[in-house]
Amino acid sequence: MDVIDVWTGHRASALQKALRLTNERFAERLGTAVRTVAKWNANPQAQLTTEMQEALDTVLYEAPEPAQARFGLMITAETTPADSPSNADLTEAEKRLNADPNIGAGLAWLDRVAEWTPGTARQRVAATVVELDPMELQDRGQRRSRIEREDIASALHAFYADMPPGYGTYSARYGDGQRVRTSVLTRADWLDLDCPLTPEHDRAALVSTPTPQPTGDPQAIEGAVRRVAETLETNTRMVDATLYRLAEIDVSRGKLAGAFGMSSFVEYALTMDLLEGELVDVLAGGQEPTAETLPLRQHYLPDAATVIDVSNRLCAGGALALCAIARPAGPRRAEPDYLLLVQERGGRVLNAARRLAVIPKCFHEPLTDYRDDTQIGATLRREMEEELFGRDDVDGTLSAQRRADPMHPSRLSEPMRWLTDHPDAWQMECTGFGLNLVSGNYEYASLVVIQDETFWNTYGGHIEANWESDSLKQYSSTDHDLLTDLIGDTGWSNEGVFAFLQALRRLNDLGGDRVHLPTVGWELE
Repeated sequence: MDVIDVWTGHRASALQKALRLTNERFAERLGTAVRTVAKWNANPQAQLTTEMQEALDTVLYEAPEPAQARFGLMITAETTPADSPSNADLTEAEKRLNADPNIGAGLAWLDRVAEWTPGTARQRVAATVVELDPMELQDRGQRRSRIEREDIASALHAFYADMPPGYGTYSARYGDGQRVRTSVLTRADWLDLDCPLTPEHDRAALVSTPTPQPTGDPQAIEGAVRRVAETLETNTRMVDATLYRLAEIDVSRGKLAGAFGMSSFVEYALTMDLLEGELVDVLAGGQEPTAETLPLRQHYLPDAATVIDVSNRLCAGGALALCAIARPAGPRRAEPDYLLLVQERGGRVLNAARRLAVIPKCFHEPLTDYRDDTQIGATLRREMEEELFGRDDVDGTLSAQRRADPMHPSRLSEPMRWLTDHPDAWQMECTGFGLNLVSGNYEYASLVVIQDETFWNTYGGHIEANWESDSLKQYSSTDHDLLTDLIGDTGWSNEGVFAFLQALRRLNDLGGDRVHLPTVGWELE
């Protein structure tokens, strides 16, 4: 067994990895705080107190032989020659870091927020990639997949029990008294907005206030380093796109105003987007979601007041819309209806992976005109082009945008050009607004209704989901029973079922004889 003369943050972290313990379990074993363990990971050169050195000596002495062996290999690696296999692995990891042009922004952000010497984040991420166990990541994915949306909604409802008057989490009753709960924080005047997504009604301002900068909390930094490493290991797309962050909420029936500032997807991915995985892992491990078991949530989004105070935090988000397309009666349908489209999200997306959602579903971000693109309607039209009509040149995750006006009429797809030329044949509306407690995101639930059957007859065969979806499912607006079952499907994301339910409520008003939809009544918990 190895004998340690001086315990450093690095050596303590190596023992934790050798024992394969979480921060919480390692802290419990040593009789110290979880934050202390996180500091060791963030400050590998730190020398520990005498009492903690003695505690680590004891834990190492009592460790099983396989764990002692693993620890010995890690410590030996501290003095391994440059041409050794472990350093060869590290060099390969660094090559992968250099090959991904979008990772550099994340590394620069880490160095800045953690106040590290430039290049430190690259070294830390490369070392973490080498230590990752692909099988463990797969096993974790299996554990996470067993946690259902209602589990998440219930846990967050309990965590944020301090709701201000008038606010609550969105839930609904449908069918024969069945109930669905979500994690979307909202209020009565944010629902049933019936707001046309036209410049007269959809008119948020653009402000230049900077994104509030996060502090270099050790556990938050550790989580960000691991996110970058796992992104490389799992080949997940993470692009340093510009995002709109919500800076001011001003939403009411028939009006979307307020203000947006600017942020970036990398900053969101390395901060607020970590909260969902942390929560699901706690639930999968059978733990109670508390401030102690959810340190990242406690750091970034500790209470309901912080969720609502969007001007003082990073609040990214977007729009998602149920598409309803009029179809005539035909060989397979005895009566005219609306085709309703629902997607199953793919595994390579960072947001709502493997969940059901309406389509399009997108982050709210500018394309080329930062001021005009603050309109929610502009984002939805662009995403219809990308997610339904095959325009990959407006997908910012694939390549940089070099065209002055990608949505110029001369560049539109055939289906979108037809819609543009026939403005009375369709409509887009915002049906509700909320703040998703999962990651603090803003959600503009919307509905796209194409009333003219000519569109389906001409362009129905052009509709195809892009890489973000694993599958695209169609439902009839007259199939009451199947739609009732769909509402209760546990595969929905929280924001997805929120948008779906609000859209069904509005489509019941607009659809006439083409619809036989379940009755949906919302409640605030």
